[in-house]
Amino acid sequence: MVATARPGWSRRAQYGLFFSLLGVIAGIVVGLILLVVSLVAPKTFDGLRGAALDITGPVASSLHEVTATAEGLVTGAGDYWDAARQNGELKRQNRAMLQRMVEAKAIFQENVQLKAALQLREESRDAIAVGRIVGSSFNSPRRFAILSVGSRDGVRESMPVRSPDGLVGRIINVGGLASRVLLVSDRTSIVPARLLRNGIPVIAQGRGDGTIEVRPLEVGRNPFRPGDLIISSGTGGLYPPTVPLARIVKLKGDGAIALPLADPANTSFAIVEPPYEPAVVAAENQPASAAP
Repeated sequence: MVATARPGWSRRAQYGLFFSLLGVIAGIVVGLILLVVSLVAPKTFDGLRGAALDITGPVASSLHEVTATAEGLVTGAGDYWDAARQNGELKRQNRAMLQRMVEAKAIFQENVQLKAALQLREESRDAIAVGRIVGSSFNSPRRFAILSVGSRDGVRESMPVRSPDGLVGRIINVGGLASRVLLVSDRTSIVPARLLRNGIPVIAQGRGDGTIEVRPLEVGRNPFRPGDLIISSGTGGLYPPTVPLARIVKLKGDGAIALPLADPANTSFAIVEPPYEPAVVAAENQPASAAP
């Protein structure tokens, strides 16, 4: 008959059990020998113990260094993540602080413009109302702005609008609470003006792209220089004289291209004034059939 192997048992397991038993017996024998030596010859035992310390010392030192290195890695990783968290928090606080600084700067600039507009109203005895520019057109060839004052504030059509920086335009439509302003940069806007440097009379007409074309009344020579200031002349009776209008930025033939000094994109407040010479403006707006 063929003998079958015992279930769950193998030659490798037998060898493992045998060597384990030998290890235990050897440990017991060594322990008994050391015990006997410690009792019979204490000095010899001390020498053996010192030798054991010499052998195990470097191993223990190496194990200590490995343990310290591992603890340092864990601590360093913890410090890294803590620093990263603190850095993220500082960035968030920095963004919030920057936003508050921008808001504070905008409020400060708006307060400066409001103060300047109120001061301009005090200097202008005939000022009708002070309003906020709540919107303006940029992409359209027609240039308008919306002012937050209307007929309830005494605003009427054909009234000039100005800011502390200069002439903005004139009222063309009036509602109860808001009005539409035709900007001086619109193509249909024509302002009689003069050159501040020498008083030469000029005509300023909007180009529909945010700029103004300035032409002298006398053709044949170009009296302009880059940087020259253009002011209103008061001719025509609508706009008051000596109101800053534009600054020359480029010469063009007999004329020049100028930028308005009162940009609605950078202007928060403006005042509405009555026409400089109401009778002249009324006569110009009167129908031809009713004219004398």
